[in-house]
Amino acid sequence: MRGSRRKAGVLALAVVASYRLVVRGRQLGWGSTEDEARGRQPGDELLDRPDLVATRAITIDAPVEGVWPWIAQLGQGRGGFYSYDLAENLAGCDIHSADRILPQWQDIAVGDEIRLAPQVGLRVAAVAAGRALVLRGAIPMGALTPPYDFTWAFVLAPGPGGGTRLIVRERYAYTRWWAPLLIEPVSAVAFVMTRKMLRGIKQRAEQEPRRSTRERVGASG
Repeated sequence: MRGSRRKAGVLALAVVASYRLVVRGRQLGWGSTEDEARGRQPGDELLDRPDLVATRAITIDAPVEGVWPWIAQLGQGRGGFYSYDLAENLAGCDIHSADRILPQWQDIAVGDEIRLAPQVGLRVAAVAAGRALVLRGAIPMGALTPPYDFTWAFVLAPGPGGGTRLIVRERYAYTRWWAPLLIEPVSAVAFVMTRKMLRGIKQRAEQEPRRSTRERVGASG
């Protein structure tokens, strides 16, 4: 029995070490260039000394002005998050990701609440229409104060061939010693959801011009 426990412990340590050495860095920087990952992004000034930073990115074959509306309408009760709605709804988030640009959710300002779930939201800390949206806050933990501060930035930059680079940056600043025990697993889950979100925005933004063309042709016919 003692030998089995020792082997299980060694295996667990090997898995953790492999994750930190091989997987962790890749998922924290998925899709981003070295300049994007290391460079300053809007919202960085809000947390000067973060303990964990994730910078993920994707190239979208659509101009910045064609991508921004999908960013502007992010949120529960708005355009959703273009990720795994089923998984989010199993957790009670009530997310319904839009496949169209929703005019009623295009106005967004500092101080607005962007909900992650009906009772959970982040505040808009900075916004530059067509350029960047920065959210800030933390998810409540019952009666406990969240052990971290958090910013979530969505940044648009001109990409190759008139396209767009969409950069999503998460920054965590720990306020309790045990925060990493919570945030490290959360960051792994966030990677899966963010990758799906980036691909979801890409798909929608690239399809929108074709959809609009079809609708105009149908209306004229």
